[in-house]
Amino acid sequence: MNAEPCTYVIFGATGNLSRIKLMPALYHLDVARQLPEGTRILAIGRRPWDQQKWVEEARDMIQAKGDLDENVLQRFSERLYYHQGDIEQEQCYTDLAGLLNRNKNFPKNIAFYLSISPSDFGPVMEFLSKNSLFDEEYGWRRVIIEKPFGYDLDSAQALQKRISQYLTEQQIYRIDHYLGKGMVQNVLVFRFANVMLEPLWNRNYIDHIQFTHSETIGIESRGEYYDSAGALRDMLQSHLLQLLTLMAMEPPVSMEAESLRDEKVKVLKSIRPIPKEAVHGHAFRAQYGKGTINGEKVKSYLQEEHIPATSVTETYAAMKLYIDNWRWRGVPFYLRTGKRMAKAQSTISICFRHPPLQFFRDTQVQCMNPNWVLLGIQPEECIRIEMTVKEPGLEMNTRVSSLDASFRNSDEKTIDAYEDLLLDVLKGDRSLFLRFDEVEHAWRVVEPILQTWAIERDYIATYPAGSWGPEDSRRLFDKEAQSWRSSLIPEGK
Repeated sequence: MNAEPCTYVIFGATGNLSRIKLMPALYHLDVARQLPEGTRILAIGRRPWDQQKWVEEARDMIQAKGDLDENVLQRFSERLYYHQGDIEQEQCYTDLAGLLNRNKNFPKNIAFYLSISPSDFGPVMEFLSKNSLFDEEYGWRRVIIEKPFGYDLDSAQALQKRISQYLTEQQIYRIDHYLGKGMVQNVLVFRFANVMLEPLWNRNYIDHIQFTHSETIGIESRGEYYDSAGALRDMLQSHLLQLLTLMAMEPPVSMEAESLRDEKVKVLKSIRPIPKEAVHGHAFRAQYGKGTINGEKVKSYLQEEHIPATSVTETYAAMKLYIDNWRWRGVPFYLRTGKRMAKAQSTISICFRHPPLQFFRDTQVQCMNPNWVLLGIQPEECIRIEMTVKEPGLEMNTRVSSLDASFRNSDEKTIDAYEDLLLDVLKGDRSLFLRFDEVEHAWRVVEPILQTWAIERDYIATYPAGSWGPEDSRRLFDKEAQSWRSSLIPEGK
């Protein structure tokens, strides 16, 4: 699939996402010579900047992320343009249409990146459509939308209804940067390119699967947004449910985008609905209190800026799901995410069933640890298989040993998720972007939890900052022997 030259139009180009992710990612694509010849990057912003000022700003954004190659920077700078305009005023779009039609430097293929508030998606698209900027008479038009896509099921459906007045589903690229991470894509390779584990990948051998995304940071300057969203919307409904679909799905017919996404939707459709009266048995929420992180005392969530003293917004959310299909019937899937936790990491932990113990009944081996397959997504990218082995010596004692496969060799650099995804937009490869029915069914999964928590405003559990979350979340587990797996290292090491 070849990338064609295009004009990348970035709304919100002077904002945080552009500064931290988009501009450095586009520059690194240019370093790797992956940006097609003639590609242009047109920034839309309110600030009264000229061309030179925008190039200087872009240079600062890139420099903050590492080394600069002056030759590449010169080539990259020639791609940059700035268009001053207020996205709430129609004049901005009339002038933009005139600029794109008049200036022969801009390729006719256009990708619009909406790095803006979700409440602005609809109005911006309406203005773009009014000014014929979605017409594909002379080249393709694609629109990249950042999450969150809606606030709940109703708002997601309303937003979809509005934007589908202007765009076809093929033109919409709903970005979940988590799916651009190399290790997430490696999950697909791990599962479908290695026949060794496939016969074991089912309810007969797997006891349960855990997904953990923990952060040591708090809410930083996002108080107003975060207090209206919470951990369930921010992470579980999007990133972790996506990981679950990749781990649980059937092998797709091919790696072609629609085949892959069809299988992910089948998983979401197969998740057992949570009845309102069973929410507390399937979900747990909590809020971080005061504590210590990396030796420094940190304040509680309620002491953060822009957080009301009565807030019961969760900074920790966990849930238990079942997938009612032939492969996974009866296997619990545990998902958790939290801020101000003991360690920042994303992991998938697959716990296998205990072997029959009769073979060891006359030995000192009382109870062996189950086998685990561990996938580190970030910051450590690895695959580990834990096995029980006999310790050297005359006694019949065992210990856990792990087979480690690092995803990356020491001389191979990491690639930011946005580099992958921005390039996929140029290629028209939608496999790592979300189709609307995926978004819709993910909202259906969490809707009963959101509705129940919205009513219960009197109390929320707390956990000390710097811990692994609230002890009471253990009540989600089906068996006494199950517990949260927080380390990629075997216990006792």
